[in-house]
Amino acid sequence: MANPVPPRDRTDQPWRSEGAPPPPSPKKRMPGGWGSLILTALVVYLIANIVLSFLNKGDEPTIAYTEFDKQVAAGNVTKIYSKGDAIQGQLKNKQPAPDGDGDYTKFKTQRPAFADDELWAQLTKQNVTVTAEPVVQERSFLANLLISLAPMLLLVVLWVFIARRMSAGMGGGAGGMLGRKTPPKPVELEGGQRTTFADVAGIDEVEGELNDVVDFLKNPQAYREMGAKMPRGVLLAGPPGTGKTLLARAVAGEAGVPFFSASASEFIEMIVGVGASRVRELFAEARKVAPAIIFIDEIDTIGRARGGGSGMGGHDEREQTLNQILTEMDGFTGSEGVIVLAATNRADVLDPALTRPGRFDRIVHVNPPDRGGREAILRIHTREIPLAKDVDLEHVARTTPGMTGAELANLANEAALLAVKREQKAVTRSDLSDALEKVQLGAERPLVMPAEERRRTAYHESGHALLGMLQPGADPVRKITIVPRGRALGVTLSTPDSDKYAYTEDYLRGRIIGALGGMAAEQVVFGVITTGAESDLEQVTNIARGMAGRWGMSERVGRLTAIPSDAQQAYGLSAAPSTLDTVDAEMRRIVDECYENAVRLLREHRGQLDALAAALLENETLEEADAYRAAGITRAERED
Repeated sequence: MANPVPPRDRTDQPWRSEGAPPPPSPKKRMPGGWGSLILTALVVYLIANIVLSFLNKGDEPTIAYTEFDKQVAAGNVTKIYSKGDAIQGQLKNKQPAPDGDGDYTKFKTQRPAFADDELWAQLTKQNVTVTAEPVVQERSFLANLLISLAPMLLLVVLWVFIARRMSAGMGGGAGGMLGRKTPPKPVELEGGQRTTFADVAGIDEVEGELNDVVDFLKNPQAYREMGAKMPRGVLLAGPPGTGKTLLARAVAGEAGVPFFSASASEFIEMIVGVGASRVRELFAEARKVAPAIIFIDEIDTIGRARGGGSGMGGHDEREQTLNQILTEMDGFTGSEGVIVLAATNRADVLDPALTRPGRFDRIVHVNPPDRGGREAILRIHTREIPLAKDVDLEHVARTTPGMTGAELANLANEAALLAVKREQKAVTRSDLSDALEKVQLGAERPLVMPAEERRRTAYHESGHALLGMLQPGADPVRKITIVPRGRALGVTLSTPDSDKYAYTEDYLRGRIIGALGGMAAEQVVFGVITTGAESDLEQVTNIARGMAGRWGMSERVGRLTAIPSDAQQAYGLSAAPSTLDTVDAEMRRIVDECYENAVRLLREHRGQLDALAAALLENETLEEADAYRAAGITRAERED
């Protein structure tokens, strides 16, 4: 299985990187420097000591010794503590403070050295307790130190918090959009394994074209001596799921160079100029570790042909981002040692300035794999899946024409999921067959149909299948079912034995006749037409439109293309109204002739139609051999 795409290191960083050396760790500096921090801390420390010195005085006043002697004589002293001539004590009843600021119960005083007042006798007489511990407890030196340091510690924590927030703001958010960004950290894959050509299969011709890029990155000196220049860019064009992203990562992994990947849409922001800034930063980071590869996925998001009018908002932002990419690839700055790979499934809408030589020097078309390629892809995606002995991947590849690598990977995964649900230890042929049905036909629906509607559905599918069996050169019928799947009440699956790359007029007419077989069978047997032929008519319309308006298979229209192949382009913009009327008339003629042939063939083979429908009603699903046997038709030999 292919390695997972590495995650982004920052949310504002629109690319991912792998294989790049780690950047030097920047020295962390506090805003304002350490000097101002230390100076501020000293000021806070001095202020805190001054404040604490006042707090340490407490509310114990120092009274006159005369007042003390008076309180002892009055019996208002409960206990005292003496250290030398210094006396601390506590009164029974509150007394007004000497300075008139409130009352006090604890006090301090100083016994004069010349006093001869028989103090001990008075204390004994008044039952005053003389304690061995101070009456007024003072904080220790350690407690005073911790309290004095607390403001400074609080200041340091606050300073560090603010500094980190400022650093984060400079790396992302508004500061990241408009200011200096921190360099991205490369993301190493788990286990250190990178994608190589060994993980790519089914597209050997594309791999051959990209081998030149790999060889250039590995041996640049040989090309320089010959005067050859490194290609600036390679555009991978093809349908979704054909492995364009996998190919780009394989090129970087095979060459052993750093790989930066991003989606084109991730450069676009609401604020104009952000996309261009991110493009500059991406190329700057790639140049630091050159030679390197930059991969931009879905480049048509920002690479569409530019309009002539001045843009505003998102449109202007897209054009500025595109202009920056053009400048980086081939402009004043250049992109020394950096190759840009891009992927798109809409190469026809890209700006001509992007696809000219010097920007994207090569356009590589990545098409769905052929039969051998599909088999190789299946073997890659089943390397970690235990397969039973009855599994024939070559047969699976033969019955999956047109499927891309992503669809084949999904097929292998669906088969593994079915094996787990069925509590098996290996994936069997039945699992792969059921998974293929689910992928191609849709999931089964637990729908209970009335007997009459079920019979009509059986004849509808039998009409499709029988005409497919009778038409010379038609695709073989692989399976017929009247089990509801997806949106359909029944399905007839027909696939060719080998891949087809060009279609004859007879083959296309046979496709139309087969598609109209369901409606024709309902007309022949029941004399009515139902809505069950909706999807069949869509397929018929597309084929007939192509025959008459695109592929020159109509004498009246002639050998020209009257209808654009791009489905997103408005219908009819490329031909005159009279030509389009002719195309419409020819479409109707082709479809009417095919429908008449379908009805005629089914009436001539009514017995085979009834037999096939009866077998389908009895079994609900008929495989290829059973279907041909029920219809009494010998299956033609497969083409190799």
